[in-house]
Amino acid sequence: MKSWIEISELRLRENVSAIRTAAGEGANVLAVIKANGYGHGAELIAPVLVDAGVTWLGVGDVDEGARVRRAIGKHDAHVLVMCGIEPADADRIVEHRLTPVVWTPSHVEALEAAADRAGRRVAVHLEIDSGMARQGAAPGAELERVLAALRRSKWLRSEGVFSHLSSSEMREGRRTAAQLERLQEALVAIYDDGLFLPELLHLANSSALDEGSTMEWLQHAATDIGASVLVRPGLALYGYCLEIESENGGGLSTSAVGHGELRHEIKPVLAWKTRIIGTREIAPGQTVGYGATFVAERPMRLALLPVGYADGFRREASSGIGNGWVMIAGQRSPIIGRVSMNLMVVDVTKVAEATEGAEVTLIGEGVTAEDHARWSGTIPYEILCGIRAVQRLI
Repeated sequence: MKSWIEISELRLRENVSAIRTAAGEGANVLAVIKANGYGHGAELIAPVLVDAGVTWLGVGDVDEGARVRRAIGKHDAHVLVMCGIEPADADRIVEHRLTPVVWTPSHVEALEAAADRAGRRVAVHLEIDSGMARQGAAPGAELERVLAALRRSKWLRSEGVFSHLSSSEMREGRRTAAQLERLQEALVAIYDDGLFLPELLHLANSSALDEGSTMEWLQHAATDIGASVLVRPGLALYGYCLEIESENGGGLSTSAVGHGELRHEIKPVLAWKTRIIGTREIAPGQTVGYGATFVAERPMRLALLPVGYADGFRREASSGIGNGWVMIAGQRSPIIGRVSMNLMVVDVTKVAEATEGAEVTLIGEGVTAEDHARWSGTIPYEILCGIRAVQRLI
C-alpha cells in the first residue's frame, strides 16, 4: 500500500457535537459529505454521522447520493443533492429517495414527471441566488417563474429554501449584509405567495458558524416564516475552518483576524500516512531530484517515500518553493528537491528511527492540511479533496 488515510471516528463525532453547540438550540445539522466526504470517504463516514444523530447529508450529485444511500442502508436520513440536476437525473432521484435542489422551471418539470411515473411525492429545496451568481433563482422574475412551476406541481413538496454566502468568513462584512437583504426579499416573496411555506431554512456553512454573526439573523428569519434552521457544515466536520477576515476601509481588501469559537472546539479527523521504501547517504555537492534544484551542502541521509503529486501531495511543497515537510518519529523531515509524480525525498539526517518500513505522517500530528495549503497557495478544501489513498476508520 503506497499510502493510506486514517479517519478518527471519535474526532468526527466530537466535531459533530461542537457544531451542534455552535448552531444553537433547535437547529438541525446537514453534514456536507460531497466530493467523497472532502477526501475522507463519503460512504465510510456517512454511517458514523447518522449514528451520531445527523439527519441530513449533503452530496454533490446523484451518483454520490445513490452510493451514500446504499451505505447508510435502511436509516431514514435525508440526502440532499446540492449541486443541481440534469433532467436525466430525475428518475434516479426518485428511485434512491434523494432530495433535489431546484431553481428553474425545467428542474421542477423534470422532477414532476419522474415523481408522477413513480407515483411518489418528492420533497425539494429551492435555492435562492442572493449574490453568488452561481446556482439559485434570483429574487424577482426568476424566482416568480420557479414559484409558478411549483404551484402547478402535484407531486413535489417544497420542503426547504436556502442560499449560499460568498464571504461567510468575513466578520460582519458588507457582501454578506447585501446577500442577506436579497435573501430577505426572496423570503418575503415566497411567504406572500402562500403556497410554498418551507419547513427548513438554511444558509450557514462552516465559516458562518465559526464567524457567528449571521446566526441570529438566520434564527429570526426562520421564525418569521415558520421554519426551522438547518446548518450546513462541511470543512468544520473534518476539523478545519478558514481564517476569519475583516474588511479594511471602504474597499474590498481584507486582513486575517484569526478564528472564531468553533475552530477552537474541533480537531482534524484525517491522518494521511505512508512508509519509507528506501534510504541513502549523499555527499556534499550531490544533487537531488528533477532539475537538480537541490544541491547538498553537507553529508546527508535521505529517505524515499512512494507518494507524489499523482497521489495529491502537491508539487508546490518542493524545497525552494513551499519548503514542506513530513513527520517521522515525531520530528520534521524537510522535503528535498522536487516532489515528483509518484515519489519524493525527505531529509532524515537527524532522525535515527527513519529506516526502511518506518511510518511517515504526511498529514496529521505536526503537519496539517492548513500547512499544505500554505505551501501550495490554496485552501485546505483543495488539499483534502485532492488526496488519493485508501481510507479506513480507526
